[in-house]
Amino acid sequence: MVRIEFSLVVERPAEEVFAYLTDPERLPEWQAGVLEARKESSEPMGVGTRMQDVRTFLGRKIDSTVEVTAYDPPKVFGLKTVTGPVPFEITHTLEAANGGTRITFRGEGEPGGFFKLAEPIVARTAERRFKTDFETLKELVEAGAE
Repeated sequence: MVRIEFSLVVERPAEEVFAYLTDPERLPEWQAGVLEARKESSEPMGVGTRMQDVRTFLGRKIDSTVEVTAYDPPKVFGLKTVTGPVPFEITHTLEAANGGTRITFRGEGEPGGFFKLAEPIVARTAERRFKTDFETLKELVEAGAE
């Protein structure tokens, strides 16, 4: 089991951070491994919304479907894998922090197949990538990405 948790502060209001964080079309802008991402339906984002993404990780192309498990703007956004080689659950919690927004990322997953054999490497690489991706999100949102 891989578990990752960290926090960072974005110097923007929670509403702006949440809107950017929850927009699947923005994922390739701030998540380095994401090649494409989209919602499966035109319904508004909410619990039960499914999204598909294609990403690379450890040199492999991964197709996944994730489902929104928690959606409480601008406080909580949760996801879980529905299909894909790395089942995971992630919760993003947003809270006010000195005029900005603290994002706390909590994720856990159980790598399968090739990724199970390389679990220690997967854990270190995933944590490093998530932290780098969220630093990119911070930079983009603070710079006024809309």
